[in-house]
Amino acid sequence: MMKDERRMMLSEQELDERVDKAVDNFMQGYGCCQSVLAAFADLYGLDHTLALKVAAGFGGGVGRMRMMCGAVSALVILVGLDCGQTEGSDREGKSACYKVVQELLEQSRQANGSIICAEILGLKGHEKALNSYVASPRTAEYYKTRPCAAKVESAARIFADYLKRKVNA
Repeated sequence: MMKDERRMMLSEQELDERVDKAVDNFMQGYGCCQSVLAAFADLYGLDHTLALKVAAGFGGGVGRMRMMCGAVSALVILVGLDCGQTEGSDREGKSACYKVVQELLEQSRQANGSIICAEILGLKGHEKALNSYVASPRTAEYYKTRPCAAKVESAARIFADYLKRKVNA
């Protein structure tokens, strides 16, 4: 069975399980982008380890710089895998991909108030400037004070819903 056929045959339950897997990935210590990308990567022939590596630098809002949310970055990567153009001169394909990216990122912005990590975390100017490349330890306190698991779930749900709409189109 080809990968495209596999994506088209996913049941609602299987997609829900992938959303749960994204959250579980995050709770295991993976970054937001890693968590979402790894939950769907196999649908595009991307193995788990490679998905984790590709997404690793997007954590903390890209290298912990608190820019675009890692979970949202995963949406961009997944859309590229799903419908990205492969010919440099394919402006129509590029435009179609950009359209999907913009639609899904707008859904995320509406659902979460922002697509910017610092804004989602409520960080102000000096807190962002003091940013460090050192990853925060994943403790019970970390999980209590961060909305990230919910943002991972939101991004994974947005992508799962996108796949559902494609099947029903």
